[in-house]
Amino acid sequence: MKLQEYQAAEIFEDYGIPVADSYLIESPEEIKEVERPIVLKSQVRVGKRGKAGGILFAEDRDEAVEKATELFDKEIRGLEVEKILIAEKAEIETEYYVGLVMDRERKRPTLIMTTEGGMEIEKVAEEHPDKIAKRPIDPMTRLKGYEALHMADSIGLEGDELSGMAKIGQKLYKAFDDHDAELAEINPLVSTPDGLLAIDAVFNIDDNALYRQEFERTESKLVTEREKKAEEYALAYVDLEGDVAIVGCGAGLVMATLDSVAEFGGEPACFLDLGGGADAEDTKHALEIIDMKEGIESIYLNIFGGITQCDKIAQGIIDYDPEKPTVVRMLGTNEEEGKRMLKEADFQVVDGMDEGAKKAVDLRK
Repeated sequence: MKLQEYQAAEIFEDYGIPVADSYLIESPEEIKEVERPIVLKSQVRVGKRGKAGGILFAEDRDEAVEKATELFDKEIRGLEVEKILIAEKAEIETEYYVGLVMDRERKRPTLIMTTEGGMEIEKVAEEHPDKIAKRPIDPMTRLKGYEALHMADSIGLEGDELSGMAKIGQKLYKAFDDHDAELAEINPLVSTPDGLLAIDAVFNIDDNALYRQEFERTESKLVTEREKKAEEYALAYVDLEGDVAIVGCGAGLVMATLDSVAEFGGEPACFLDLGGGADAEDTKHALEIIDMKEGIESIYLNIFGGITQCDKIAQGIIDYDPEKPTVVRMLGTNEEEGKRMLKEADFQVVDGMDEGAKKAVDLRK
């Protein structure tokens, strides 16, 4: 479960991480007098809000009311804005990044620090790998003070910023551990005349641990209609930012397919896992969800037939007959029959995963 920014910021503040002074509004009339420039941040569970027009600035109350009205009247990547976080605009001197993520390979959380704040961490890793410090954390011994100090020192911090970054790293880990998190991120953590300050907050809690956490699983308009529909159909669905829809059976296969599409220059539009034993109805439901998303240019179904029967998946594709260019790769139970059915219906069928990924990317407009 991805928390909203204001919820994540509350957690950070509870653990002693310095956050910007802010308050939450649900209507423009709730805006207080503006003594300093402010930022208005729509509270929706999507990334890249700024690029989508979800973050605006104001110099006085009249302008703030106008900007808040604008935000409440728009959708941010398909989501209605129910809440806006109002915060003082920080006097930024330098931007850093600090975050924790679960390392699936090492089976433990990993702390990440870099001086390249304000950028997507994946982009930093690709363009400036030498500027990133990473440290896997043993959950039995936890993060020690000297370990956090060493990390901050390794990215070139000095003085108060060195000690401040180390302390924030430790506090962030404590919050991460206590709340069964999968991701905790401050990007950017900024240097101001008054010290380090978290001006953004990201916090994702493991869905399997929600029963022992205090946050409600859903709020009416904070998930997309696609996500609601996927939950109704018992399909695993995650919205992404690209234009190639990805459908598979099994989370590992879907993730590998995402990587393959990205390798050929494509951007996945979604993660959609049919699960084991999927049939024609499940397939039609998946394609229905994809049709609800704007900006899809092609669809790639990568199917492994174990307990899933490929001919049933093929029947679902044929019955739904998606309008977007559709590529299908099948392997396993009843694959020959499934391929025959699809070819007779003029769908593009491939044998290899990478072959299918390349074709799906090439078929975009």
